[in-house]
Amino acid sequence: MNKVFCSVDERFEDPLFEVFEGGDFVLSSYHDIESSRTEMQIYFPEDGKIEEAARRLRDALAIVGVDAEVGSARIPDEDWKFSYRRHFRTEEIGRRLVAVPTWEFDRTNDYGGRIPILLDPGLAFGTGKHETTRACLEYIDELAPAAGRRPQSTSFLDMGCGSGILSIAAAKLGYGPVAGFDIDEEAVAASRENAAVNGVEVDFRVFALGRGAVTLDESIEAAKGLYPDLALNSGNSAPHDAVPDPADVVVANILGPLLIAFADEIAHYARKTLVVSGILNELYPEVLAAFAARGFTEVSRRTLGEWTTGLLEIA
Repeated sequence: MNKVFCSVDERFEDPLFEVFEGGDFVLSSYHDIESSRTEMQIYFPEDGKIEEAARRLRDALAIVGVDAEVGSARIPDEDWKFSYRRHFRTEEIGRRLVAVPTWEFDRTNDYGGRIPILLDPGLAFGTGKHETTRACLEYIDELAPAAGRRPQSTSFLDMGCGSGILSIAAAKLGYGPVAGFDIDEEAVAASRENAAVNGVEVDFRVFALGRGAVTLDESIEAAKGLYPDLALNSGNSAPHDAVPDPADVVVANILGPLLIAFADEIAHYARKTLVVSGILNELYPEVLAAFAARGFTEVSRRTLGEWTTGLLEIA
């Protein structure tokens, strides 16, 4: 396994994720608490792609305006495969949830009466540590159907499911039916495995926004017009499952520019309540305006670090 990397000040971590255009490459990060530095990393198996990966990382650094040296290294496959585990520990979230790595789960531990969400995210996004995931989980907890309410009464849809953490939490909190989708087949596979470990039923699908209310190419062009520095690719060749059904509660934890570009389609899926996340603070007013124009009003917002998550309802 190969790694291309650079070291940056921690304040540049989120902007680099926002602008990175990786194609087949996935950007990850590791934060060193002692040095307050963050290592941005790209892992990939092909030896012949080192320069391409380095170029894409340099492009993102240039957009953000960071002067950092980009290096590369070869690491043993097994070390890479499980390296993410050292960054993921049991963590309480909101009033009733606790995210627990599958390799740390203890059946004799009642976790203080909290509901455990067992996860092995692998390469998929979502452990509960990132501000956007945490804010979404807090809202899902607060919006959960009241105890004793008729089962299967509040449907839930997770857009960009990643590891499946949001969908699994929803299922354990009493929502139903619960569905989620992601454009990444590996993420959907990880979500399905995590749902099985948690003993919940979630309809996970491989699907891309742009296949429903509007075409993907039109949405990509709209996003490029709004944000010329954000490089986006059409995913029309990607495999996909059937179009998901609209739901009572929809959580869209994707990048702010994509929320704006896909606002018509996202609004189509939300019957009543919509949680929008993955939004840098300075972009939130534009996201809110996009959905206000489609009949949604803001109920509340949460700002954690550089990210804002909004709770919206159809007027």
